[in-house]
Amino acid sequence: MPTLYFAYPGDIDTPTGGYGYDRRIISGLRDLGWQVELVPLGDGFPFPSAVTLKDARERLACLPEGALTVVDGLAYGVFAHAAAALAGRLSLIALVHHPLCRENGLSADEAAKLRDSEHKALAPVRHIIVTSPATAGQVSELFGVSPEKITVVVPGTDKPGLVTRAPSNPVRLLSVGTVVQRKGYDLLLQALSGLKGLEWMLDVVGGLDADPLCYHALLRQVDRYDLSERVTFHGAVPSVDLGRFYSNADIFVLASRYEGYGMAYTEALAHGLPVIGSGGGAVRETLPKDAAIYCGTEDAEALHDALEMLIRDPSARTDMAEAARNAAMDLPDWNDAARRFAKTLQEVCS
Repeated sequence: MPTLYFAYPGDIDTPTGGYGYDRRIISGLRDLGWQVELVPLGDGFPFPSAVTLKDARERLACLPEGALTVVDGLAYGVFAHAAAALAGRLSLIALVHHPLCRENGLSADEAAKLRDSEHKALAPVRHIIVTSPATAGQVSELFGVSPEKITVVVPGTDKPGLVTRAPSNPVRLLSVGTVVQRKGYDLLLQALSGLKGLEWMLDVVGGLDADPLCYHALLRQVDRYDLSERVTFHGAVPSVDLGRFYSNADIFVLASRYEGYGMAYTEALAHGLPVIGSGGGAVRETLPKDAAIYCGTEDAEALHDALEMLIRDPSARTDMAEAARNAAMDLPDWNDAARRFAKTLQEVCS
């Protein structure tokens, strides 16, 4: 039985796309016969305390000589000073969901420091796994990594049974993602503020604790736009409840400023929802034209126009929903993702 050590920051049960990817890959590898040992690295990444960073390095340094080890990039990107030593004694693979330096809300100094740290941390690893072709390109461009050293393992998608939707009034809008600046909820509220003459409701599903300042700013924005009767922040919910939100929605919309892949978009497609989205190349590559409307980042006007068209036109929603279901048939599932991940690990070991 092959053994893998999987190191991660924070709480692996955190309901975000990145942690969800980690959990599903770990589960899939175990189903394929791998022994996966979890190595928690502590909280606060990518800006951990000195004590947390020291403890995390020591935990990795204590792994068996030559151990095949995957480290989630949210933590690994700040291991610049320990990377060479760790890579010298471990068979080390970095899992990069997206470059840390591309996160929104960073100061120029913070972004520069993270870019330098990631560059140094990634240089000595044996291999890098990323979650989208767009992220592969960014890792290669930003950090000078050879494309041959990078493997793309896109997230899988759960495919529910056929969802039948009757026309609803008001139209139910759904947005899924942790409430942080990068997800662009402020842009979505701005776009919706000009559509108060139409009948719609918005459900926002995603953790509220990652950036309390952002969340409270959004609540003030809701009050300022007089949308308190239309917009509900539900916080994070269990996966079974999240499925119900997708099933009960009419339109999925997420105004992200940046995404490494965008699992919520593919989940929406799998539930047969027309999609409105943004978030850069990874999202643009993921969204099929007939099933989705891609809006450029920071473009509240484009979001407004797309929302207005779909809210007003139930036949367009029906056509896009059918295209979404068809497109979802071609999306990989989590078994596919786990097998590709395992194949990459085996190639690194050989």
